[in-house]
Amino acid sequence: MKKKILVTGGTGYIGSHTVVELIESGFEVIIVDNLSNSNINALDGIEKITGTRPLFEKLDVCDKSQLTSFFEKITGIEAIIHVAAFKSVSESVANPLKYYFNNLVSTISLLDLMKKKEIPYLVFSSSCTVYGQPDELPVSENAPIKKAMSPYGNTKQIMEEIISDTLLSTPSLKAISLRYFNPIGAHPSALIGELPTGVPDNLVPFITQTAIGIRDEIKVFGDDYNTPDGSAIRDYLHVVDLAKAHVAAIQRLLKKQGKANYEIFNLGTGKGVSVLEAIESFERATGEKLNYKIVDRRAGDIEKVWGDTSYANKELGWKAEKSLDDTMLSAWNWEKYLKKQKK
Repeated sequence: MKKKILVTGGTGYIGSHTVVELIESGFEVIIVDNLSNSNINALDGIEKITGTRPLFEKLDVCDKSQLTSFFEKITGIEAIIHVAAFKSVSESVANPLKYYFNNLVSTISLLDLMKKKEIPYLVFSSSCTVYGQPDELPVSENAPIKKAMSPYGNTKQIMEEIISDTLLSTPSLKAISLRYFNPIGAHPSALIGELPTGVPDNLVPFITQTAIGIRDEIKVFGDDYNTPDGSAIRDYLHVVDLAKAHVAAIQRLLKKQGKANYEIFNLGTGKGVSVLEAIESFERATGEKLNYKIVDRRAGDIEKVWGDTSYANKELGWKAEKSLDDTMLSAWNWEKYLKKQKK
């Protein structure tokens, strides 16, 4: 009998890729999503890739009554992967209350119902933003948590604390927080990928939309950072590699292999790449030339961060495998697929 896994935010970018990897690893997957920042067509992509259309329910995880009704109707869930959240750094700076309400209330509601329904395992989508600007790089899971640079980053810090406190009071619950660095790219089939609504907040969709002619130019936010070429440095990770880490985390929980009730893992490549290097990688991988312009720094952005992923490599048996050029090419193939769909 297949183990039943619930994925919140499962039609979104990270959620949809995670759902594919779960199905291909033999799990039964149920998705809940309010479609506020995702598209129902992701279900078609998931079905085309896996041959399976997961059960989907449109609901807002912040709405306790909707969530309660869902858990009364759907039974036998063994673990939850909580991906649903607002995720734009710049939007969180402009509208912090929206972020505090959505991200915190959804997590609190979910944990409360996990306790009531005796669902023992949670995998939580956290972020490297919890580290703020680290003193040492690469940053490890043991690094001190500094003041977040944005309300978005602060919600991830607070949600980790909420999970930790809940687990202390409820020993029957166990959780893993996965601190993502910067997920990019798309499934090799080009049937699912990142689909931002409006102007993209992340670099790679901006790159691909500029290359295909939707945007006039890429804005590079700052060239005066203390980095080799002056642009900000991130740890860019293929979304399929990231999705596979969720499967490893679920398996660790189900097999009771954890060393504590609450474990935290960095997910990245362990390499820092500047914005300008990322642009060069795209040009190299695709043969497309990009028009970009240096503009002022963006509020809430960290100067440089990349991860020490040795703990996840050892304990989860997981490692990022795909190269930056391959990842950029997959993002470009996805953008071209989207254009074809619109014709």
